[in-house]
Amino acid sequence: MTENYPDTKLLINGQWRDGSNPALTVSNPATEDVIGSVAHANRADLDDAVAAAASGFEVWRRTGALSRSQLMRKAAELLRHRAEHIALLMTLEQGKPLVESRAEAALAAETIEWFAEEARRTYGRIVPARTAGVLQMVLKEPVGPVAAFTPWNFPLNQAVRKVSAALAAGCSFILKGPEEAPASCAALAGIFTDAGLPAGVLNLVFGAPAEISSYLTAHPIIRKISFTGSTPVGKQLASLAGAHMKRMTMELGGHAPAIVFNDADVAAAAQILAANKFRNAGQVCVAPTRFLIQDGVYQSFLDHFVTMANSLKVGNGLAEGITMGPLANSRRIEAIEVLVEDATSCGASVATGGKRIGNRGYFYEPTVLAHVPIQARVMNEEPFGPVAIVNRFARYDDVIAEANRLPYGLATYAYTSSARTMKNLSQDIESGMLGINHHGIGGAELPFGGIKDSGYGSEGGIEAVESYLNTKVVTQLA
Repeated sequence: MTENYPDTKLLINGQWRDGSNPALTVSNPATEDVIGSVAHANRADLDDAVAAAASGFEVWRRTGALSRSQLMRKAAELLRHRAEHIALLMTLEQGKPLVESRAEAALAAETIEWFAEEARRTYGRIVPARTAGVLQMVLKEPVGPVAAFTPWNFPLNQAVRKVSAALAAGCSFILKGPEEAPASCAALAGIFTDAGLPAGVLNLVFGAPAEISSYLTAHPIIRKISFTGSTPVGKQLASLAGAHMKRMTMELGGHAPAIVFNDADVAAAAQILAANKFRNAGQVCVAPTRFLIQDGVYQSFLDHFVTMANSLKVGNGLAEGITMGPLANSRRIEAIEVLVEDATSCGASVATGGKRIGNRGYFYEPTVLAHVPIQARVMNEEPFGPVAIVNRFARYDDVIAEANRLPYGLATYAYTSSARTMKNLSQDIESGMLGINHHGIGGAELPFGGIKDSGYGSEGGIEAVESYLNTKVVTQLA
């Protein structure tokens, strides 16, 4: 299967090329076998990418909105034609089951298509003047060349949101893709190139994340950064961007509470929440992690949820019927082992799972921890893996206090049949996204982002395009 996996190169000014540093290896997390390589950029490569983005911006900003939209729609169609191949690449390099990779590719095409339509709607407005003969206009202009940094957990969809919103607005782009999962990200860049995107408008680099992010964020030609990743790294980049007065969008870590009330459909809640907890082996920033279950349905929910966890088939994502693949790397295995050991030492009980599977590939059992004390690290640190915490609560005020306790505010989920509870939750929960009785927060048409330490800005909806636009007021006397 590895013969289908390419060596990934840099894309700079419309040309695929090697990096100036020695290439990095890419491994399959299901087997730990090296399957390919990825080009490694140095500062000279980055300077070339910045120069390309600067010249590409001058072309793309003057390209009409309709032309931008048509090119993006062509890219979406190309992605659909290549979806199966891209899904295979993604599973090989990232590990998720092939069915999830296919879904990610399909959603990426939808995302490009949605933003293609928004390219035609970057409206300004006319403001009535106080004086006769004065015309007051509010214009929207692209902010300029953008640098974006994307992670390995969704190598296609984390990139496509940023790229599509920026291109819709008329910005050029330097994408620093994930070194651990580069090929599917490179396939996205290749699709835009093949759709006719002018040279320099979209550039792709790989290399040492800290070096690339610090250099591009501070570079005077780059006018906006967009980052998806951990809160500590996001804070460092935000500080650097602020020192240079750069626009920024930050989609950072979470620790999403999932609240199930006594009046909820417990079986449905357990099924939906388990599917979303263990999707991508739990390596999802908006995955439910702290399950807060009201006393009256606690045991029923726990029983249903454990049954769902035990029904998962863990293995190589290319195999038939696999529903959960490996973790992305050995670091994730080590981090999960530490969190589970700490929780049990604090008094938590393991309802199911709790161990690594085998010694080849980064597989870990779907794990459910019950009665986890608040001082356990897993109650306070994002697990980012297949570990669910199932605790109980008695009163509404108790669960709101726990849901809002942490500095994170990315996503929250709740299950109830009470219209009053739904209304109260919409006012009382501190997070950027709240899903009630379903898990429907990821559509391209919806804002996607958090508050507090989970970042700011949006990577979905009309708000995503707005963040790539400057506002200019023009007032003229005829």
